[in-house]
Amino acid sequence: MSQTSQRRIVIGDVHGHYEGLVTLLAAIAPGGDDQVYFLGDLIDRGPHSSYVIDLVRDNNYFCLLGNHEQMLLNILSGDISVATTQAWLHSGGHATIASYPDQSIPKEHLEWLRSLPTYIDLGDVWLTHAGLDPNLPLSEQTSEQFCWIREDFHSIPQPYFPDKLVIIGHTITFTFPGVNPGELAQGQGWLDIDTGAYHPRSGWLTALDITNNLIYQINIFTNCLRTLPLEEGVITVDPKKIAVRSSRQRA
Repeated sequence: MSQTSQRRIVIGDVHGHYEGLVTLLAAIAPGGDDQVYFLGDLIDRGPHSSYVIDLVRDNNYFCLLGNHEQMLLNILSGDISVATTQAWLHSGGHATIASYPDQSIPKEHLEWLRSLPTYIDLGDVWLTHAGLDPNLPLSEQTSEQFCWIREDFHSIPQPYFPDKLVIIGHTITFTFPGVNPGELAQGQGWLDIDTGAYHPRSGWLTALDITNNLIYQINIFTNCLRTLPLEEGVITVDPKKIAVRSSRQRA
């Protein structure tokens, strides 16, 4: 299979699964000219959040802020309400704390997390963790939309950007109607590549080579690796079948 050099590779929610990520990156074998982008949610749920942060930082990969990083930063910035703290811990925060030997997150990790952008515009492709509010112009969007939105964005009847594909994570793809575990989901102007690496029903961690339209995946539970053309691994979702609910019902 012929591939174009200088690849742009986008990786979905890792959620602390360092060993699977290492295996996936070895299969992709990014070169010096390749650009690697993470959509956020590096942390929580899986056992090695600290290692994942080190890997992404040390390789100078691009990374976006996810809702899990935002929850952690909100708590460390003084929002220590019971509701906020319990929401993060319930969503896998215990695993992140436990991934540090002394259960203390180092300053360099916190500074790096605080520096993460909420979106990256690549021209023909626009990256963010969760999506955008279809009722707001880009200038009025905040991290609340970029990190948390779900069905309000997924159910849009036409693309938010007329000339850009929005690639997102945040919502596990098999939660969309007609999408099986491991399959990607696409709607009107958006493509979701969060295939649920941590979830026992799936286990697939996905990377998408958007230059060559190739999907790379590893199953966290079986260690199975696979590569397939994008058109063979994506399902189109009917926006009319997506029920609109509160974006914060599920972290």
